Amino acid sequence: MLSVLRILLFPFSLVYTLVIYVRNKLFDFKVFKSTKHPGVFALTIGNLAIGGTGKSPMAEYLIRLLAAEYKVAVLSRGYGRKTKGFLYVQEGSRPEEVGDEPLQIKRKFPSVLVVVCEDRNEGVRNLKEKVEVILLDDAFQHRRLLPDFSVLLFEYSSLLRTPLPLPTGSFRDLMGQSRRADCIMITKCPRSENRDERQKIEKRVRKYSEAPIFYSKIEYRDLISIKKTLLTYEKLHEYNVLLFTGIANPKPLFQFLYKYVKSLTSIYFPDHHRFLKKDYQKILNSYGKIEERKLIITTEKDFVRIDKKIFGDLPLYYIPIVIDIENSSKFDELILSEIY
Repeated sequence: MLSVLRILLFPFSLVYTLVIYVRNKLFDFKVFKSTKHPGVFALTIGNLAIGGTGKSPMAEYLIRLLAAEYKVAVLSRGYGRKTKGFLYVQEGSRPEEVGDEPLQIKRKFPSVLVVVCEDRNEGVRNLKEKVEVILLDDAFQHRRLLPDFSVLLFEYSSLLRTPLPLPTGSFRDLMGQSRRADCIMITKCPRSENRDERQKIEKRVRKYSEAPIFYSKIEYRDLISIKKTLLTYEKLHEYNVLLFTGIANPKPLFQFLYKYVKSLTSIYFPDHHRFLKKDYQKILNSYGKIEERKLIITTEKDFVRIDKKIFGDLPLYYIPIVIDIENSSKFDELILSEIY
């Protein structure tokens, strides 16, 4: 059924490809203007596919790397917010005001300026006198701004198959745009290295880009409860677990948890999902059907969005994640050497 649907959607992908190709050429030929902002280092984190590449863990990694030496700000569109324009994210902000990912970053790094603005040039203009480095989250396609450095992320498995454009596939831009990247990060790599797959990935990337390629894995930290208590994975074998997520690709998390728990029930919602009363009821009903010695787990991003009061005294936990970069010292050196 899926293959038939992709065939039916293929003509729309051809139209989409043509539109994206023409748009990029208009920027390449300077018909459309790209603006550079002297006086501040603008570092873009982005991808060519839709969601699921690990931009937030990458942003957090760069904050940890840079914030000790530089005044750093994070500038995001604030996907899913109901507001418009330039807004500072506060620890007490609501997801519908600023978006879930900017709010998550602000609560993790209270001393870092986090801002949402759909116009990245306006955002940089308002920030450049206050900071030395601006991390532009999900701005690789925002070509009206010319960054000083770009980190382009690809999810590992997405490069093991032919990258198809929307709506047939999941790529919102063309692979040829990889040439604009200063660094390419392959994310969510399997724990064990597969040299044949890596060679296939590098061969595909090298058709378009000579930028340095790095590989990274997702590392899951100990679970944190709504009451801030920790739970190690070694203790999960005692529990029947309900996992609910509203992220682009929950499969790696499911596979990771499955190895540790007594049983695992899952409920998947779309990426950046805004949880409604019926969603909470579905979660609670599923939880009620699970045998005793049970708990609820969600992602850190979803934990920011949900209404915690609905869960009362139920054992609700979220999973923090960090990015584990192979040859991280070389990656760190590359980034630091670019900042004036």
